[in-house]
Amino acid sequence: MIRGHFYFLKREYFDDFPDPFLMSNKESVNNELHNRPCFYAFEDDVHPGLFWLIPVSSKVEKYQRIYEKKVAKYHYCDTIVIGNFLGDKTAFLIQNMCPTTETYISEEYIRNSVPAAIASNLEEKINTKARRVLALQRNGHKLIFPDVLTIEAKLIDDD
Repeated sequence: MIRGHFYFLKREYFDDFPDPFLMSNKESVNNELHNRPCFYAFEDDVHPGLFWLIPVSSKVEKYQRIYEKKVAKYHYCDTIVIGNFLGDKTAFLIQNMCPTTETYISEEYIRNSVPAAIASNLEEKINTKARRVLALQRNGHKLIFPDVLTIEAKLIDDD
């Protein structure tokens, strides 16, 4: 796995970590097979080989409203980032991120024979906010919906 690239999770991940707050695969949409959502990946600072995956969503209006409500209430929002991905405005849902290892990756997101990527300034913004949210989560603040610390512990133990 490469930091800053986009990936899809295998079905086994959701079987091994049955958390209702994980954004699971949408394998069939209108009778067409899909691997969704795709996840932006960054490597853990402490555990090499452990990656954090941030799901992306095309439901930008929905998440823009949530983002604006959080900014109005708290004067900032680190759990959602709106940015450009493959020419479209996209929501990066740090609030739904989850840890994984390469074992659970089904494939990398490739478009036109090239790995999907984002601009470096957006990548830096997402990584900074995600690391801040993760640090707060590890210190007892519930900012990420899935039980990521339990999943993280199991992945580290299995390594």
